[in-house]
Amino acid sequence: MPLTFVLAPDSFKESMSAAQASQAMQRGIQNVIPDAHIIHVPMADGGEGTVDALISSLKGQSIACDVTGPLSEQRIQTYWGLVDTGQTAVIEMAKANGIHLLKPSQRNPMLTSTYGTGEMIKQALDLGVKKIIIGLGGSVTNDAGAGMAQALGVRFLNHAGELIQVRGGNLDQVKSMDLSELDPRLADTEIIIASDVNNPLCGPHGASIIFGPQKGATPEMVKQLDQNLGHFADVVAQQIGCDYRHVAGAGAAGGLGFGLMAFTAASIRSGVELMIEQVQLNEKIAQADHVFTGEGKIDFQTKFGKTPFGVAQVAKHFNKPVIAFAGLVGEGIEDLFESGFSQIVGINPPDCPLEEALNNAEMNLEKAVVEIVKNLLTE
Repeated sequence: MPLTFVLAPDSFKESMSAAQASQAMQRGIQNVIPDAHIIHVPMADGGEGTVDALISSLKGQSIACDVTGPLSEQRIQTYWGLVDTGQTAVIEMAKANGIHLLKPSQRNPMLTSTYGTGEMIKQALDLGVKKIIIGLGGSVTNDAGAGMAQALGVRFLNHAGELIQVRGGNLDQVKSMDLSELDPRLADTEIIIASDVNNPLCGPHGASIIFGPQKGATPEMVKQLDQNLGHFADVVAQQIGCDYRHVAGAGAAGGLGFGLMAFTAASIRSGVELMIEQVQLNEKIAQADHVFTGEGKIDFQTKFGKTPFGVAQVAKHFNKPVIAFAGLVGEGIEDLFESGFSQIVGINPPDCPLEEALNNAEMNLEKAVVEIVKNLLTE
C-alpha cells in the first residue's frame, strides 16, 4: 500500500499561497515516493488566503467584483468565493479593505472604511446565498464596521440630523442611526465571522490600541480612535438594545467583528476551527500516514489559533505524526511538541537573505520535504 500524505499548509506570506505550498510539498514527496497517495487540503485561519483555500478545497468558483477600497475615492478589482453549489459565499474583508491595498504613506485609520466589504456582502445576497463566511484578517480600517453597515443600507446621522459618510475618524459625530433601509435579506442569511484574534472592541486590548499603530495611527490618533469606537458602541447599544463591544473578536479588523454582530446578527468563530470543519479535515487526516502543514513563520504565537496548531490538534486526536514547515522558525516552539507536532522544519538555508527566501520559497519547501521524506523512509 502506498503511503498517504495529507498536505494542509496555510499560505507562506508574500511568497506562496496555501495551494502553491501544497503543490510544492507534493513534488517533494513524489520525488522520493512516486506512488504516494496525496490529499491536498489548502488551509487558512480567517486571514489572508481564506477565500482561495476554501475555493480550492471545496472546488468552488471565484466571483469577480469592483468595490470601494479602503479610501472612499478608490475602486478595487477583486473577488470573493462561491462554494457549496452556490449556497455559501466566502468573503475576505482584506480583499476590499486590506492593508496591502494602501502604500505605507497612505495608511490612516481615521480615513479608511469597510464600505467595500459591505458591497461584497450585498453582491452575495444578490446571488441568493443562504450563508456567508467572512474572514477578518489583514484590515487597514478602524471604523467598527460602520462603513460596511452603510453599504448595506444603514444611515448614520449627526446632531443636526444630517447624513454622514462614516469612517474611523468621525464615528464620534454619529448621534443616531436609521435602520429602516438595512437590507432585509440579512435576516434570512446565516453570517459567520472567521477570526484569528479575540480582542474586544475598545480599551487596552481593543482594536485601536493593539492594531491601530500598524495601520498608520499615531499615538494621538489611537486615543481618538478608541474614544470614537466607545462612543459609536454606545449609540449602537442604545438603538439596538444589545451591546457587543466586550465579545471576544469584536475588535477584529478594526471593529468589523462588532459591526457584523450588531448589524447582521453574525456569529463569530475561530477561523481555523471553521476551516477545519468546512474542508472536513478530520475525515481526511483519519486516512493519513503522515500530515504536513506549515506557514511563513512558526513561533510561540502559533498556538494561539494559527493554522498549523489547528491541524496538529486534529492529527493528535487521530494519533498521526505531524511535520510543520516554516520560512522562519522563531522563539518559544518547545510547547508545540507537546501539542502534537512531531517536527518543525525551517525551509531556508542558513543566513538566507529575506528577498532570496521569498523568491525561492517553493523550491526551498520542495527540497526540505525531500529530505524529510527520505528520513521517514529510513526510520
